Formats: sequence, C-alpha cells, structure tokens
Amino acid sequence: MVEGPVRAVAEVEDPIRRALEPTAEFLRRVSETCEKLVAKATSTAHREGIPLVRAVVAGSAARGTYLTDRLDIDLFLLFPPELPRAELERHGLALGGQLFLQSERRYAEHPYLRGQFDGFSVDAVPGYAVTDPSHPLSAVDRTPFHNEFLLHRQNPEMVAEVRLTKQFLRAMRVYGSEARTQGFSGYLVELLLLKYGTLDALLKEARGWHPPVRITYTPGSAPRVPPELPLVLDDPVDPGRNVSSALSMRNFATFVLAAQAYLDAPSPRFFRPPTPARLSRAEALERVKGRGTHVAVLTLPRPELVDDIIFPQLQKAARALGEEAARLGFLVTGSAFAASDRSVTVLLETEQSRLPEVKPQDGPPAGVGRVDAFLAKWLAPGAPTLQGPFVTEEGRLAIEVRRPVRELEPALTSSLERLSLGRDLVRGRTATSALYPLEEAAETPELATALSELLDKRLPWLAE
Repeated sequence: MVEGPVRAVAEVEDPIRRALEPTAEFLRRVSETCEKLVAKATSTAHREGIPLVRAVVAGSAARGTYLTDRLDIDLFLLFPPELPRAELERHGLALGGQLFLQSERRYAEHPYLRGQFDGFSVDAVPGYAVTDPSHPLSAVDRTPFHNEFLLHRQNPEMVAEVRLTKQFLRAMRVYGSEARTQGFSGYLVELLLLKYGTLDALLKEARGWHPPVRITYTPGSAPRVPPELPLVLDDPVDPGRNVSSALSMRNFATFVLAAQAYLDAPSPRFFRPPTPARLSRAEALERVKGRGTHVAVLTLPRPELVDDIIFPQLQKAARALGEEAARLGFLVTGSAFAASDRSVTVLLETEQSRLPEVKPQDGPPAGVGRVDAFLAKWLAPGAPTLQGPFVTEEGRLAIEVRRPVRELEPALTSSLERLSLGRDLVRGRTATSALYPLEEAAETPELATALSELLDKRLPWLAE
C-alpha cells in the first residue's frame, strides 16, 4: 500500500526537479555577474571616496536556490554603523546609481535602486555592516548573516529541493513575503528544508499542522510575536525574530490543505502556477447577477509608493468600508482590492444594494432615567418617526425611523471623509471621490484583478 504513492511522488517530482535546475551556462553567468557587481561597487566606492565597508551579493542568487524565471540579484552595500541614516541613503543611492545605465528608485524602509546589469535585474540596497545580527540598524542588516548561515549548511541535493519547494509554493500562490502575497519568504523556505530535508518530508509534517505551530532552531528562543500568528520559526542568527511573521493565516491554511491534497494524489498540477484570471466587468456582472449580490467600487489615485506600503493600506481600506457598511445595516459577503501603477481599486460585495425605508432604533429599558430624553427626541415635531414609540419583547423602548440614506454607494461615499482608509490613500482622496456600482465603474486592469479575487475563488490546484 505504501509503494504506490511513493512511486507516484517520484514520477511527479523528478522531471520537475530536473526542469528547475539551471543550466551550467546560466549558473556561470549568474556567478560572473555577482563577482562583477561586487568588484565594480568596491572599485567605484574607492575611486569616489564613498565609505563603503564591503559589497556582498546575498539571497538566492548567492546560493543558487533561485527559480530562473524569478531571479533578482540582491547586492547589499554595507556602510559603517556610525554613519547617519541620511548619509547612508545618500551614499547608497550615489554608489548604486553608478552601477547601472538606468535605474529606478524604490522604497522599503529606506530608498534603494533597481537596475539592469549584464542582463539581470539587480537591487542595490544600502545597509550597515553590523557585527551582531540581533542588533540590526536597518531592516536588511541581518541578510548577509542569513547568507553565511545557509551557505555552510546546504549541499546540491538540498538546493534542488529548495527550488522544488519554491515551485510548489509558487503554484499554490503562497510564495513571497511581500505585503501583496503574505506568504513564505525564500529564507523561510530554506530554513524549513534544512529542518525537514525534502519537500515530501515537509509536506508530511505540514499536513497535520494546527495553528499556532512553533518550530525551534535555537533552544530557549522566544521570538517577540503576537499570539495570532499561525507559524513561529526563530531566526537562527537572531533568535528573537520570527522568520515567518509575514505569513497570513489564509496562506498558512492553503499550504496545509495543499500538503494534504498533494500527498493523497500527487500530480504535476501542484507545480503549475494557474494562469491569473482576469474577469471583465461584463463577466463579473453576470456572476454577480447569478449570486444575487451587489458590488460597489472605490477607485483612488495610487501614491508613488512600493507595494509593501500600499497593500497594507488597501487591506485597511477594505476592512474600513466593510465595517462601515455593516454598521449601516448592509450584509457584507466579501471584499477585494488591487493596484496598478496609476490607481488602486477596492471592491465591496453586499447582499443588497438598498436598505428598507424603516430602521429600528433601540432605546433604554423601562425605569431608566434616559426614557424621558428618548421620548422627547423621537416625539418632537419633524422627527423621522415611522412607528412608535413601543416596547420590545425585551422590555426596552424602541422606535422605527426613516433611513436618511438607503443606497450603499451614497451611504459609503458620505462616510469616506471620516473613515480610516490608510494614511497615503487618504491623501489621494478628493471632494469628488465616490463609490460606484460595478455597472458604472471604469474598466481598468486593477478592476479586472480585484474582480477575479472577489468572484473567482478556488483552491489553486483546482483552478486549471
């Protein structure tokens, strides 16, 4: 009974593992490019009098654990710890700018540059040359220590297994720790493979995971984490840090379910990323009609900020709109959001687009001093009273009043100014910002992406 599934797993994984292995020529090109980057950064800093301590390539490019079609080379420009942050940014951008013919400034904790070098995409990121990774001065200072830790523990078989695992996670849409994805980082994947050895061993362990899961690298480690995180794995170079802090509960659960499904019925489809669905507005309207629901659309200009800053704010905006709609009496069934280079879109799906004219309004229980004030308010001339006052089954005074706004879009639009939508999104809001029914919304790429997220939910391995 055991041999059949084992053979099936090998039959599925072996050709995929071979297909993911970079050619010798590609490996040589990456290695030479990394050496040239470090040499050019070092010589340029020396020539220009820039106080660079050292330049180092880290991440998957340094260890060969990359997927060839997703390779970005990370070059870290490390400066003296005593250098002020403003000087770090100035020198880092100046040095990075001399590595590329053309570059794009990006922002994380501080600015960095992305450009092309020998045909590869390269991020030139300034940081500090700290000696203790448990006391970093910037968010990237631990990365060279991660690199050293892994390089001394990996072998070619493990590197191949890392690639296979990354491809599995990628196909399940849970690979990447950026705010857009909230999945498994590359470093987390490599630590898990060091712990369990193979993808199959990891999946056999994961199929029985129930959050919160605690995996310990350093005895006695106690990462500083909120209790609701699904997975905790201490960073071996800084045991107070949780490597899996970016992983969302949804993606954790998706991975556990994928582990169960794959081990029960191994198939190459678990390694094939599904083609991203893009629903047109017409297709979405047809689905919404069949669901008997209503979709409202909010579109705002996109601030000139990176995804890792924008997407948490979009999540906050979707949550704020949903909570406000529920407070007003609408039944919320879902939300989604997406961003393009020019604008951002938030969708809210509710069971209805229009509320009844009548709105129940509870008052105080009998015998409480506030009864007189409640009666005076709702019996006053001009009060929007439809029925009452009367006493409920629970012994409370109540009134039925006329709703001032009954349609979803006007109700939420009137609330936009006071809702917490995210600091940078709020700056793009204008007096004309409003929510629109889906049938009136402008058709844009981000609308198509958000509609697919809202109306095309399927487990990734079933989405073919």
